Amino acid sequence: MEAALTSRDQINGQLRGALDEATGTWGIRVNRVELKSIDPPASIQEAMEKQMRAERDKRATILTAEGEKQSQILTAEGNQKAAVLNAEGEKQSAILRAEGQREAAILEAQGQAQAVQNVFDAVHKSNPNQQVLLYQYLQMLPELAKGDSNKVFVLPQEISGALSGLLGNNKPE
Repeated sequence: MEAALTSRDQINGQLRGALDEATGTWGIRVNRVELKSIDPPASIQEAMEKQMRAERDKRATILTAEGEKQSQILTAEGNQKAAVLNAEGEKQSAILRAEGQREAAILEAQGQAQAVQNVFDAVHKSNPNQQVLLYQYLQMLPELAKGDSNKVFVLPQEISGALSGLLGNNKPE
């Protein structure tokens, strides 16, 4: 039926040839035959409509599946690119944090070195004697003893001589 509907020109030519043969003995010549419409039975027409609907549904399903496939591919590529960019961002962030910590440590060390240098210069400018140094040492002893790991406290041997010098060489007799 589909072939009949799509090949009207062929059918027209064959029909004209057959009619021309049949009427040729009577002296009539058929020049042109034209089929205006072909009305198939309702059952055939319904079957053709179902077939056309099935073809359209099939094409729509294929196009939908191809669209979903392309969408998944693009989403996966986008996720991959995002993961790469995220990893690069984390790497750059870690590098910048490390550089910041390094700079902070350098500046802190420079500050401590400057403080030590200032104390050293101040001590040498004041030209302290042994009594002043001993006094400073005695003031630091409680700080040194505060640590939890300090179980033994060692005093230098010269402390007795220094203490006697601090107390003014007053030896009991």
